[in-house]
Amino acid sequence: MDNRTYDALKLENQLCFPLYACSREIIRQYKPFLDELQLTYTQYIVMMVLWERRSVTVKELGDCLYLDSGTLTPLLKKMEAKGLLTRVRSTKDERNLIVTITAAGEALRKQAIRVPALMAQCSPLEPQEAATLYRLLYKLLRQDQAPGE
Repeated sequence: MDNRTYDALKLENQLCFPLYACSREIIRQYKPFLDELQLTYTQYIVMMVLWERRSVTVKELGDCLYLDSGTLTPLLKKMEAKGLLTRVRSTKDERNLIVTITAAGEALRKQAIRVPALMAQCSPLEPQEAATLYRLLYKLLRQDQAPGE
C-alpha cells in the first residue's frame, strides 16, 4: 500500500493540531498575568463579558464563550464565592439564571486593563497579521462577523 494513503492522518497535515497547540500556548502565557488577578483563563473571559455587559443569563454567557452550562455552573459558583458576581433566578422565567457583576468584580477590571497589552508583547505577529488571524478564527467559528466589526 502506498504511504500517501495515510497522509491525511499525519499530525502535520491537521489544521486542528496547530490551533489546539497555539490555544494551549497562549493560555499558558496568560497564566502569570492572571495569577496576579487570582483568575483562571476561563474566569477571565467570563469577567470580560461581565465587564462589557454587566448582567447576562447563563445561556447568553455560554453562547458568547462557546461553553456549556455544565462547564459554566461550577465556574460561576467559584466566582460567586470569590465575590466577583452574583447568580439569581430570573423573576420573568425561573429557568433562566442571571449572572451580574459585583462591585468587587468591577474593581478587578482596573487591575486587568494591562493584561491585553502584556499579552500583545508575547506574540510574534505583526498587528495586521493578528487582525487577519482574528478574522479567520471567527470565520472558523461560523460567525458572520467578529464582534466589533
